[in-house]
Amino acid sequence: MEKQELLEKTTEALRPFETQNLMNTIQNLTLEQIFGNWVFLLITFALIFFGIYKRSKTVLLTVFFLLALIVMVRFAMPAPDEELTMKTILPFVGFGLGIGGVIVYFSFIKD
Repeated sequence: MEKQELLEKTTEALRPFETQNLMNTIQNLTLEQIFGNWVFLLITFALIFFGIYKRSKTVLLTVFFLLALIVMVRFAMPAPDEELTMKTILPFVGFGLGIGGVIVYFSFIKD
């Protein structure tokens, strides 16, 4: 019984980290909530400062990618109960191509 109780407690502790729960949380966040979180801002500004100080294109592109991914999930991903249609897929594809284009340009072309 001890093993079973431990498994149940672990399952309940990890339930908020399931993919559906994470996507639901991310989709319902507002940009004000994201950028109002002091931990997120501290880590973001530390990465930006480090990237500028070391002149690291990789670090700055990573920060850009993470911020663009947050915006893309917030605005382009349909809600879980909505059906995927061409109208909902096009913004996702556009954001993805834009992010990829910026990363490819700064990584390979602008050297």
